[in-house]
Amino acid sequence: MKKITSFILACVLGFTFFAGAQNNAGYHFTDIKRLPTTSVKDQARAGTCWSWSGVSFFESEMMRMGKDSVNLAAMYVVRQAYYDKGVKFVRLHGSLNFAVGGAFGDVMHVIREYGIVPLDAYQGLEYGEPTHAFGEIDAVLKGYVTGVVRNDNKRLSTAWKSGYRGILDAYLGGDPASFTYKGKQYTPKSFAGEVVGLNMDDYVNLTSYTHHPFYTSFAIEVPDNWLWELSYNLPVDEFMAVMDNAIDKGYTFAWGADVSEQGFLTRDPHCVAVLPVADPKEMSGAEIAKWEKLPNTQLTAGAFKNGPAPEKEVTQEMRQQEFDNYLTTDDHGMHVIGKAKDQFGNPYFIVKNSWNKYNKIGGYFYASYPFVKSKTLNIIVHKDALPKEIRKKLGIK
Repeated sequence: MKKITSFILACVLGFTFFAGAQNNAGYHFTDIKRLPTTSVKDQARAGTCWSWSGVSFFESEMMRMGKDSVNLAAMYVVRQAYYDKGVKFVRLHGSLNFAVGGAFGDVMHVIREYGIVPLDAYQGLEYGEPTHAFGEIDAVLKGYVTGVVRNDNKRLSTAWKSGYRGILDAYLGGDPASFTYKGKQYTPKSFAGEVVGLNMDDYVNLTSYTHHPFYTSFAIEVPDNWLWELSYNLPVDEFMAVMDNAIDKGYTFAWGADVSEQGFLTRDPHCVAVLPVADPKEMSGAEIAKWEKLPNTQLTAGAFKNGPAPEKEVTQEMRQQEFDNYLTTDDHGMHVIGKAKDQFGNPYFIVKNSWNKYNKIGGYFYASYPFVKSKTLNIIVHKDALPKEIRKKLGIK
């Protein structure tokens, strides 16, 4: 009976939406709140979204706190994280996912342990390409650490770490001991302390799954979480409440999500991520060419043709089933910087991507609340953005 009722409701909503859409073709958005952020960047042909979106989030945090707007070096973060990942891979005898992918916790780890530098001081382009292209780098690094693990000796050489650093230095650039910013000399650590001025202990990683108890923390079991970063676990409605409250209170958040979805169509003309009622899983992988490969005629009938269409009602059980069945994966890191509504009043989050200005709205897109509720893997946000009652339940001071 519940399924029949939901079906009838969906049909009614569909008729209402599409009847109105005859005179409102396409999506039309009104921004409710848009928070300050730096310019859109381009990760190009490198799976480094986690770093670009992570540093974008911290750039906005600096702006929220009244500090100077600074573009931070995502590739500096990638370099340091790749080094630590290689050391851990060898320590675990190769039993660790080793790839360019990562998580927001990696950004926090690098800032905490190594510091950070401005983008002008570290481009990470030492290999003859005008933009980032990591195919060769990834293969060389993986081959090197795999060779170290599989060597015929019963112990590791004293040279392998130096050799590994040498590869990173050759492709991305050496670890800068010091640099000049606005006429003053800094180290990465002093720049992080004096200019960036953010306390990484003020930021929390949040998720929502039932295979661990709520209001506890656990390491999300996805390959890119090589650092085994812990996330606080919330019921999904409270998880959404945190995101809503954050934007309302002036806090952006870093957003990790599965975007290998038929409703993820962020190129022109739609610039949206939605969760249509009928949404067969026909795409896989985390590359943009795969995400948006299908022509509009192959998309769910009517889901985009006339603009907003009915979306799924997302439950906690649905989230868990899709995660357990590999239908929600750790595809992409992005930065949520605001809220908007479409012509029918449906709410969306405004998302900053790292694919350059690839669409008509400058590299941003609008993610519907059902999409976010279903496909969010985790977020990182300032602890002060949490509603007081949720913060208390998590025991966060």
